[in-house]
Amino acid sequence: MIYVDADACPVKPEVIKVAERHGMRVTFVANTGLRPSRNPMISNVIVSGAFDAADDWIAERAGVGDIVVTADVPLAERCVVAGALVTGPTGRVFDDKNIGMARAMRDLGQHLRETGESKGYNAPFSARDRSAFLQTMEQLCRKAKASGE
Repeated sequence: MIYVDADACPVKPEVIKVAERHGMRVTFVANTGLRPSRNPMISNVIVSGAFDAADDWIAERAGVGDIVVTADVPLAERCVVAGALVTGPTGRVFDDKNIGMARAMRDLGQHLRETGESKGYNAPFSARDRSAFLQTMEQLCRKAKASGE
């Protein structure tokens, strides 16, 4: 199963493309409406507008053999701990080797933004990011399928 933190996710079409190639189910989880799909392998879950409701829904279900797509580092950390394979939309893989540093950097950045030391601008999403994501997603799908055999 592939779980996607779908609010503001820029790679939904890419997730579908790779998932279809591998015959994997996809669940998009969001606080707002999502465009329905006729593909029976794709489902949408709309959660309440409560803070972290989508994150909580995904974290409660993701585990070994699942893939999670999220830019949210705390959610990535929860899913890595549960044994899921996790990637961000830029193709960055989160795993037990790097999630601690990713969380520390995220927390530092948040602190700097809150104190006014940093404006917190993110680089725009690029074609290079999209390409890296496709490559990572392909690798994670192969790994997830191999773990289920």
